[in-house]
Amino acid sequence: MTQTQEKVLLTEAQETLLITLYAKARACPQTILDDKKARQIMERVAYDFSKLKVPIGTSLTVCIRASKLDDYVRRFLERHSGGIVLHLGCGLDSRCERVDTGEALWYDLDVPDVIALRKKFFPETGQYHMISAWVHDLEWMQAIDNQGQPVIVIAEGLMMYLAEQQVKELVLALQQNFPGCKLAFDAYSELTVRRVGAHPSLRKTGAVIQWGIDDAKIIERWADGIRLEEEWFFNQSETIQNLALFYQLIFKVTGLFSVARKAHRILYYTLG
Repeated sequence: MTQTQEKVLLTEAQETLLITLYAKARACPQTILDDKKARQIMERVAYDFSKLKVPIGTSLTVCIRASKLDDYVRRFLERHSGGIVLHLGCGLDSRCERVDTGEALWYDLDVPDVIALRKKFFPETGQYHMISAWVHDLEWMQAIDNQGQPVIVIAEGLMMYLAEQQVKELVLALQQNFPGCKLAFDAYSELTVRRVGAHPSLRKTGAVIQWGIDDAKIIERWADGIRLEEEWFFNQSETIQNLALFYQLIFKVTGLFSVARKAHRILYYTLG
């Protein structure tokens, strides 16, 4: 931090961003995710991060999740360099800097309080924009300058905080406004939703988990043209081999049981 940069104070609502920020900045092996921007932001935030009590397993999952979603965006931009990337519930994530080629039109969306904070760290440009809106207030889609370009939508750590009807309305609105778009998000199982309220970090922030899904193909039945492309489990990550042996074993053992694999995974759809 330079002498001209003042420490940034957070509101209580903004504290919910810090679990993923801490994980990507401090707890994540750089062999999984090298997030220099997260480390820079942490240096400027006036907060006692020890209060979050983020378990190392949670931090590793956050980083593996971010790495996989980065891969989806990279592959999309390799095919559609001038496409549109929509990152819903962006928080303080720096995917726009980690993977953007500079040619895509990029939109990061979050609630007004979060975007106000984000603007302290990320400048808008002709290619990069921030949208201040609640994701379930679907009028925000009118702010996207879409001239028929291919679109990919990323929702990281978001869908489980919405009610099922809100998830359905969001998916159908994305399909209607951006036909043929790709949608990638992480999802909990229904059992995980019932159990996750005891997580120490969630108790600290007061966040409420609402939605889980066991059968990923249910979403295909919401409308014609929706197709599940991939149901990806964390034990499939090639980056696991870079972890300490103890955590490698945990991920391998988890992969042996369907209930454990489906507890938290990433779903990737085409909304045709």
